[in-house]
Order: sequence, then C-alpha cells, then structure tokens
Amino acid sequence: MMATMSYHDPVLLFESVDGLKIKPNGVYVDVTFGGGGHSTEILKRLGEEGRLFAFDQDEDAVKNELEDDRFVLINENFRFISRFLRFHGVKKVDGILADLGVSSHQFDSAERGFSTRFDAELDMRMNINDSLSAFEVINEYGEQELSNVLFQYGELRNSRVLAREIVQARSEEEIKTSFELKEVLKRYLPKAKEHKILAQIFQAVRIEVNQEMEVLKEFLVQTPELLVSGGRLSVISYHSLEDRLVKRFIQTGLFEGEPEKDFYGNVSVPFKKVGKLIVPTKEEIKKNNRARSAKLRIAEKN
Repeated sequence: MMATMSYHDPVLLFESVDGLKIKPNGVYVDVTFGGGGHSTEILKRLGEEGRLFAFDQDEDAVKNELEDDRFVLINENFRFISRFLRFHGVKKVDGILADLGVSSHQFDSAERGFSTRFDAELDMRMNINDSLSAFEVINEYGEQELSNVLFQYGELRNSRVLAREIVQARSEEEIKTSFELKEVLKRYLPKAKEHKILAQIFQAVRIEVNQEMEVLKEFLVQTPELLVSGGRLSVISYHSLEDRLVKRFIQTGLFEGEPEKDFYGNVSVPFKKVGKLIVPTKEEIKKNNRARSAKLRIAEKN
C-alpha cells in the first residue's frame, strides 16, 4: 500500500492529517489524491471500520491507486464531491482534506507544459480530456480577456502590455510552446526577475485552463453540508488567491460580503477555525522547495 512519494512529496503531511482529528471508524475524503501521500497517512490512522474516499481527475494519479479495502479512488474533479459521494451511498463525512495546486509530478512531466523549465507544448490541463488548454488561452483569447487573466490570476501589474505583445506576436505566427512564449515576452523578463514573472504568467494561464478558482469555490460551498457537526476541513493552499478564498470562507461561509445578522445581532457561520495558520518549517522547505509557499488552514463544522 505504498504511496508514490517521488510522484508528489506531500507538503505539511502530518500537520494536515493531524488537523482532521481522525476517528478510527470515521469516513474521510482526500480530494487531491496525487501520489497518495496524504491518503496513506489517513489510512494508517483508520481502523477496520473506517473508510477513505479520494478524488483525482488526472489519469497519471489513478496509476497510484492504493490496494486497501477501506479505500475508494474516484477519477473525477473534486468540484463534484457531493454527487460522487452520494453515488457511493455517502451523505455525511467526518473530515475532508485538500492539498490544492499542481503536483510535483505534473510540474516534472515536461510534456504537460506546467513548468517554465522545459520547452513543451502549451497544455497545462490537469484533466487531459478537457477541451481548453494553454494553447487556446494564449492564441485565441482576445487582448482584454488575456489581460484580465494575467492580472487576476497572475497579479501582474503590466498585464495589458504583456497581452498586447502576445496578441501582436501570434498575429504573425501561432505561439505553440512554453519557450516560444518566453521568447515573445523576453523584453519584459529582466534577468533578475525572469523566473518570478514567468511563474506568475504560467500560474495565471494554468488557473484559467483548469478553472481553479471556480472549482475551489464550488468545492468549499459543499463542505458545510457534507461534514458532520464537529467534522474537520483541512486545506493547504499555495498562492494568495486560493488562501484568501479559503480564509474568507472559514471566517464567514461566504466569498464576498458579510454574513447576515439575526435580530439579536448574532451571525451564524458554518465553521470555526482551529488553531493558527500553519506554514512549513525551514527543514521541510529545505527538503522540498515547493513547500515554501504552502499555507494550511483547519476548520471545524459548527
């Protein structure tokens, strides 16, 4: 029942699983299975009666399925969590864990086009059956639409200039690979900041391709209904956009605006936060550089 650690080193492994406060006979969900690191740790803490459901839409991740009678892997996007748990006869669960973002394996698979390090076709689909890829975003989005993606999801202040440059270049020839995109934008990539800016551009396009913010919202709004009272939600995020959504939802049960007050001025929110924000230790970051931006938030269902 070994998880493939080389596929993806789980970040904040023990902290995130500790946050679930696992009951041996409970029902748990790991919505981002990947290499199975978090799932393996959860199964270690479950008794014979316990059950674990995991989600992953990536065909590569499915190859890491764990051999365990208490475990079910669902090859779907976790935005459909309630629907597929119902299909398996599950209406309520004791804990849900999400390790958001891209797995190490996806970054390291050159042909998937997630990484700025490799020259690969512009793809970035977490589910290779999806129709929208990075190629379409870069070559078919209008200038304004492209600028919005770079500004909203990459937090790039010069998004308009970058979008204009891309649109101009592609009018002469399609931009097919990550290095071609880099070449088109090279005058906006000063040596000292090249890696950082490229990472922001790739992040923006990846979020758009995989609808990551919409998926996260759709997932979060289902969690209060799924969790039993006292059930736990444990979420690891890797950039401020995700973390803001998670933090806000835990605080208010909403993504914008304020919760309504009752006649007595009290607000009813679905969760209470557990402990403080948890970030990786220096040792963990040294071992796994990708852990450097991770933030773990834990909440309990009221």
